[in-house]
Amino acid sequence: MTVLEFQDLPKEDRLLLTFDGDFDPKAPSSRELDPLMNALETYAGDWMPEVVSGKRQRKYSRAAVWDALEERREAKSASIGLYRKKWPALDMMLRLRYPPLPATLHVWVNVQPISLFSDLERCRRFVEMVRVWSSTYPPLHVVAHSMADDELSGAPGFGRDDDAARRDGFDKVYEVSWLNVFGPRLVESVGRQRMLSAPAHFVEELPNGSVLLVLRPTAADFASDEARVAQARAHVHLRPDLDFDTVLRTLRERSAALVPIEPRFHPDVAPFLSRLPDEFAISERQRKIAELNAFRPPEPEEWLPVVLPADVENPERVLSDYGNLSESLVAALHTQVPSLMEETPESLTDLDFYFWRENFPERYKRELIDEHTAPALGAYLGSMLVRRLGGTWVPRQHLEESQVRVGKRVWLPFLRARRYMQSRESLLEYSLTQFFKEAERYRP
Repeated sequence: MTVLEFQDLPKEDRLLLTFDGDFDPKAPSSRELDPLMNALETYAGDWMPEVVSGKRQRKYSRAAVWDALEERREAKSASIGLYRKKWPALDMMLRLRYPPLPATLHVWVNVQPISLFSDLERCRRFVEMVRVWSSTYPPLHVVAHSMADDELSGAPGFGRDDDAARRDGFDKVYEVSWLNVFGPRLVESVGRQRMLSAPAHFVEELPNGSVLLVLRPTAADFASDEARVAQARAHVHLRPDLDFDTVLRTLRERSAALVPIEPRFHPDVAPFLSRLPDEFAISERQRKIAELNAFRPPEPEEWLPVVLPADVENPERVLSDYGNLSESLVAALHTQVPSLMEETPESLTDLDFYFWRENFPERYKRELIDEHTAPALGAYLGSMLVRRLGGTWVPRQHLEESQVRVGKRVWLPFLRARRYMQSRESLLEYSLTQFFKEAERYRP
């Protein structure tokens, strides 16, 4: 059963809900979680789960949820995933924690794209669902907000180390999100009247003493200046020790960090660089695009204006060795980089991306890289110049002097490969993609 996977979708912001509440661990899950599933089915609408994932995937139904929870039950916890097969995308997790741990119901909902929640009715239904959950399962803390902005806020630790964050939890109002449910303990520490008088679109006291606060009518406009002013006012109201101007300035900086930036990569490395932003968190993506827009790789220096004559006794044997080296690279990496088998320019870009994503030069032993990977890569790169650009090998005793003549220039693929494999940064500065494009300009 194929479900939408976020890693396979365009990188867009999402609405993220994290819900932590109490539940009765002694009650049968089917009875205890009925109100949760009732509210989900009533209010989710077009992002309703279609697939339940336990030890296997099932079409969504209540029975499928109970079966999945039962088969994933361990001594202290049980967790299942819920997904969709079509747009909009959903990544939802339901996890139960059992004694001797504190009995906790944790629900994590991630809906892409957040632009869905520019619709007033969809947001109203979402708030109503959370109200039902929070009224049924006394909440520790509940937040729904842009995932990208949540990352920029420093959540969930907000600058604390992991031990302190686990120990203290949400012990003060570190952030005011689009939707918040503050548990009774936090409400009392802030002051119930102060909490209920917060300047927000909607504030309601729930029967269990929690307070539901919705900052704005819709979630998707969180980064607008009007929304940031409202967010700062609510935060400072609940935290009088904070300075309004400082809070607002920080929020505006976060909005600026999320403004889309058009990619304008250097054309020789654009096929490679265009893949990198998606490897970063959505909150970092625009900053990385700006950095890569400014990146200008140095012009390749691994070439000679005149050929050095071959100085090997048996050129055919040496060329056969180069072929064996190239084949060893294909044999080692063809599973991770299938296009290696095709020996096309795109194969070089795929290699660039693979080595960068794996941080290959810094993760693997230097001895392995210098003695095996770099020489094999140099041979593959040289064979590409021969195969695709009509080049001719000129073998030399010293490997890094071995050349490929293309038109009026001779290129040094083994030297390029060694420089390329020095660090993660060198993968950008000495990319295979750029080297091939430069050599291509001299093709006769």
